[in-house]
Amino acid sequence: MTLKVGEKAQDFELETSEGDVFRLSDLENEWKIVFFYAKSGSPTCKRGCLNFKEQYDLFRSLTPPVEVIGISQDSVNQHMEFKKELGLPFALLSDPDRKVAEQFGVPVHLGVFPAKSSYVLGPDNTVRHVYDWLFRPRKHVAKIISALSESGVE
Repeated sequence: MTLKVGEKAQDFELETSEGDVFRLSDLENEWKIVFFYAKSGSPTCKRGCLNFKEQYDLFRSLTPPVEVIGISQDSVNQHMEFKKELGLPFALLSDPDRKVAEQFGVPVHLGVFPAKSSYVLGPDNTVRHVYDWLFRPRKHVAKIISALSESGVE
């Protein structure tokens, strides 16, 4: 089951590309975008991450600020290399067994390819918007910016 608008995301704990522990509860009382992508280095995922990078300063300059968190099954080392290669300013989290992806209900297409999905979470971790960006990473980030504006984040 996909986590739906109005439902609350449960706390989770994953390792970051820097080897630190990240907890969703660390960002309680903050707006956040939790996005899931299939594989570091794949063309669509690379474009999606770069689009979040291009808009990261905008997300952080909003009132209230919005944090961005990327999650995939890649290892911590793969995330570290990918983050360095692209110069990503936001956290990449390793979910090797898809425990968090399953908690959010991120599907796997054709039984092999993890979906690329984003969840906009309000300060209380309630899902405000859900997006599937399988083939349109650029439009996806623009839709998130629009949805944040509609939610009163300016």
